[in-house]
Amino acid sequence: MTTYLALKYLHLVGAAVLFGTGMGIAFFAWFGYRSAMREDNLGLLRGVLSLTVTADTVFTATAAALQPVTGLLLWQMSGGSWTSPWLAWVFGVYVFVGVCWLPVVALQIRLRNAARAAPSIAALDARFHRWFRIWFALGWPAFAGVLVLFALMLGRGWFL
Repeated sequence: MTTYLALKYLHLVGAAVLFGTGMGIAFFAWFGYRSAMREDNLGLLRGVLSLTVTADTVFTATAAALQPVTGLLLWQMSGGSWTSPWLAWVFGVYVFVGVCWLPVVALQIRLRNAARAAPSIAALDARFHRWFRIWFALGWPAFAGVLVLFALMLGRGWFL
């Protein structure tokens, strides 16, 4: 396998991990939160939020850090122009996704820590639930941005 194909493979796997893990984390955190509230189960909430932070750190952060590295190496190896409108779109959308995702990470840590400190579900104040709604709301534009990045990767030839 050539270096280019190896990088392309890593880039594709990274994109899949970024999207798939993010969706999985969002799914389990959202439904874990709802179940914990409905069942008055602080242990469930603590476990879900702890795993959410761990999974985002191990999988999403790693993929997010590697994507621009593999992407830029691929761009350089393919002889792409550094002034390409396509590249500008990719950078812009990637930064947009990051601007949505970084507060999500901070909120996840805050939510996890608040759940750890709470003596009961009832003790979680309105701020906790507001943080969770903000976390949920920020996920939508971030995931939409990743879908746009997929479209840009697939439609690169349309821009060149």
